[in-house]
Amino acid sequence: MEEQSEMVGRAFVDHYYNLFDNDRSSIGTLYQPSSMLSFEGQKLQGSEDISAKLNALPFGQCRHAISTIDSQPSSFSGGVIVFVSGSIQLLGEDYPLRFSQMFHLIPTMEGSFFVQNDIFRLNYG
Repeated sequence: MEEQSEMVGRAFVDHYYNLFDNDRSSIGTLYQPSSMLSFEGQKLQGSEDISAKLNALPFGQCRHAISTIDSQPSSFSGGVIVFVSGSIQLLGEDYPLRFSQMFHLIPTMEGSFFVQNDIFRLNYG
């Protein structure tokens, strides 16, 4: 039987990358004012700044292909740590880019989750 944190992690990853690939303008709804993003070393805080960064990336269409998803319960009650590896295929590019991303999900009063921490890195080499 799949552990609760693994079910949450898998469902979140499916939702996050579907939004990123198909409706990136809505991705800010997954973050809160306290949320933090480290994107290739650049640190941002708050749903507005994070959304602005992700929507201003220098590419439009892309497709994520997920290779692995690892999830663990966090010390925050009901929280989940999710680590993702995979590749991004950019429109018009021959080769996909490999990436790793970590999310710390925190439960909301409404019964869903928001992203408290998000760390993204491309994997070169």
